[in-house]
Amino acid sequence: MQDLRRKSRKQILDSVRVINVPQPGIPLKIGFDTKKYVKDLAKGKSYFHTFLNRKNIAAGILRIEPGEEDTQAPHDSDEVYYVVRGNGFLNVGGKDYTISEGMSYFVAKNIEHKFHGNTQELVVVYFFSGQDS
Repeated sequence: MQDLRRKSRKQILDSVRVINVPQPGIPLKIGFDTKKYVKDLAKGKSYFHTFLNRKNIAAGILRIEPGEEDTQAPHDSDEVYYVVRGNGFLNVGGKDYTISEGMSYFVAKNIEHKFHGNTQELVVVYFFSGQDS
């Protein structure tokens, strides 16, 4: 104990080994390579990938080729879509909305909605107000 009193605060801190322990509720993964997910989706059988799925938030990426069908069903959480690239329509509750790059769209929980009519590759990032269901 005497040795600690003689050392400066900086010397003590420099000699302590810091261990990075995740705190409860903080995801271990912080960064997500959405460009890689888009490439993987182009090669795979699914057209979407949820890369973050927590109790209070979920996020993912959706990729639809022209003529490909969006088969999603209504969700248990509100959702926001951000269009990265592409065109077409988002049908929400039976009404079509023209979509375009850089625009965001809100869909309330339990509402029927689907993307359709895109003539280019459609890439969209989605966010749920809860877990992806």
